[in-house]
Amino acid sequence: MILYLHGFRSSPQSHKATLMAHAMQERGLQDRWICPQLPASPYEAIKLCKQLVQQAQARTGVDLSDGLAVIGSSLGGYYANCLAEHWKCRAVVLNPAVHAARDLATQVGEHSMYHSDAPFVFLPEYVNELADMSTGRPADPSRYYLLAAKGDEVLDWREMADWYAGSHGHILEGGDHGLTGFEHWLPEVLNFALGSTPTDPIPKI
Repeated sequence: MILYLHGFRSSPQSHKATLMAHAMQERGLQDRWICPQLPASPYEAIKLCKQLVQQAQARTGVDLSDGLAVIGSSLGGYYANCLAEHWKCRAVVLNPAVHAARDLATQVGEHSMYHSDAPFVFLPEYVNELADMSTGRPADPSRYYLLAAKGDEVLDWREMADWYAGSHGHILEGGDHGLTGFEHWLPEVLNFALGSTPTDPIPKI
C-alpha cells in the first residue's frame, strides 16, 4: 500500500501524484493507492493520514510494518519522514523539506492553491505544529529513498543529502523543485515503495 503526500499548496492533481496514480492503475494496484487532499494544518494532515491508513488496514489486513510505504514531495516529504518513523515503514522523499518549521515560517498568510482558485490560509500556529511533530533524522536510512535535485530553487539539496545520508536514491544534477523529468525515475521509485531495494545507497556529500 502506498500513501502519497503532496506538497505545500498542492493537491492530488499534481503532476507527480497523477503519474504515480496512473502507474499504480497500470499495475492493477489502484486499490493500494491513497492520495488525500491534505488540510493546511500539519496536525490535521497527519491525523487524516493515520485515519486513512488505519481504515485501509482494517479493510485489507495489510501489515503496516511490511506492506506500507509513504511517498512525499516537498512538505509532503517532511510528513512522510514523520509517518515513516512512526510506522517504521518505507518512505520515498522527493525534494523534501527537512527543516519545515523554519522554511514555512515565511509562508504564514493567505495564498491560493496551485491547481485551483481555492484560498489556502497558513496560520502562525501551523509553524509550531511542524516544529512539534519533528522526529529528527531517520533511525534507519535504509528504509528511505531520496530524490533530490541540485537545481531545486526552493529548498537546499545539501540539507536533504545530509539529512538522508545512507538512504537509497539519487542526487540529480540540475533539475528543479518540481522534479521535471520525474517520469524517468518513476519506475525505480515505485519499485522501492513496493518492496524492491536498489543495491547501493546514495554517496555522502
